[in-house]
Amino acid sequence: MNTNFGILYLIPTRLGDNPPLEVLPLSIKRVIEQVDDYIVENEKTARRFIKKVSSGKSQASLNLKLLNKYTQDHELDNFLDACKEGKPMGLLSEAGCPAIADPGSDIVRLAHANSIRVVPLVGPSSIILALMGSGMNGQSFAFNGYLPIDKNERKSALKRLEKLSQEQNQSQLFIETPYRNNKMLEDICATLNSNTRLCVACDLTLPTEYIKTTTINDWSHIKVDLHKRPALFIIHKD
Repeated sequence: MNTNFGILYLIPTRLGDNPPLEVLPLSIKRVIEQVDDYIVENEKTARRFIKKVSSGKSQASLNLKLLNKYTQDHELDNFLDACKEGKPMGLLSEAGCPAIADPGSDIVRLAHANSIRVVPLVGPSSIILALMGSGMNGQSFAFNGYLPIDKNERKSALKRLEKLSQEQNQSQLFIETPYRNNKMLEDICATLNSNTRLCVACDLTLPTEYIKTTTINDWSHIKVDLHKRPALFIIHKD
């Protein structure tokens, strides 16, 4: 590790529009007040978040590099130049924790390759919060991201995860685009075994937070509207 280089801070953000310091520790505020160079997914929302956390910080002093689906691999080489010049940098998530179901792992890998110290900061992770609240196996679990959109492929994926859960006693987590959440819940209930447990966790850390775990049989009789609400689904078959 090169002690002449600046630190790369991994900075979590809120999962919704609640006041930042309701869900984030003061360490986030202290770091933001000393860091001017950031790697972000969206400049507008990043600037808004920084202003909410530290209203007195000069927006003109901020240097933001965009890391999103349009960023080319060859562009990453100079993203950590500020660290190499001895200045601290922040990798800022759009929601939750950087590099966890979120862009940024390539930057963290690049930092390690260049002997730059990486410091992950405490903040909310929807994956961990959902698992904590689910009552399912927190010793062995897997996050599977998005399942296929095609109905037949999705059914096969759900069956595969259910079988994997039973064989390995492993909780299986996945997500869906929020406007398709209700359809996902319908497909889960129509596909999985009636005694398989399902946890639905949505709007985590928000006033509208909803977390419920019960069997597929019970879910078939529950009416809940998940439309456009960020949600995680966890299944476990004993």
